[in-house]
Amino acid sequence: MHASSKGAASKGASIRRADRARQVADVLRQQIHGGAFEDALPSEAELTAEFAVSRNTVRDALALLKDEGLIGRAPKVGTHVAQRKYDHGLDALLGLKETLRGHGEVHNEVRAATRVLPPPAVARKLRLAPGEQAVYIERLRYLGDLPLSLDLTYLVPDIGDEVITRDLETNDVFALIEQISGGPLGSADLALEAITADAHSAMTLQMPEGGALLLLERLTKLEDGRPVDLEYIRMRGDRITMRGSLTRPPERTDWRLI
Repeated sequence: MHASSKGAASKGASIRRADRARQVADVLRQQIHGGAFEDALPSEAELTAEFAVSRNTVRDALALLKDEGLIGRAPKVGTHVAQRKYDHGLDALLGLKETLRGHGEVHNEVRAATRVLPPPAVARKLRLAPGEQAVYIERLRYLGDLPLSLDLTYLVPDIGDEVITRDLETNDVFALIEQISGGPLGSADLALEAITADAHSAMTLQMPEGGALLLLERLTKLEDGRPVDLEYIRMRGDRITMRGSLTRPPERTDWRLI
């Protein structure tokens, strides 16, 4: 075999092993988040048999999870869960306090609560008249002592003016809006993307600069369709997993090739 051909074959084998390691890591990651392992993970030998891969592939997969901070490894001790993520649903309109009920106490550090002249794009989404002010709230949200998200919220003034007179340290804004409006929230439009943490966000959320953040833009409406709340929420990607249940629309279930 020519040297170049041998090198290509070697490179191909390396890529295949890396692909398999990612596959193993993806399954183990979700098992960790789902609580499949109370503390210790199965041994390398057990994982090798379970996934039908080489021990080196298992070690590569565990190295990926260790780099993410999900597991710890030590000689003669084995592999253990270092931290778990908290599930945040995408298929129900809930505040963080409602979402994490059962995991601990959510409390907020209120960094700003005031009237502002919003950016035009924000004003349009909230259907505000030109020059009309919005109420702006910025909160750093904790689960116990752990900072989980940095929330920037714009509210329509007739509701927002009343919201900022209430207890923002222990309440979800959603619950306050429903109390003030006298009716339930109806729906929300959202966009979710991954971004890296800038220096200020990283310092505020006590995470490494350049670490993974989930940025959620959510426009929430009352039951009658009126938009009242526009949020930009930075959530720690190392501590939160977004989950939801989706249903395929009936008009798109035709599997036949055209």
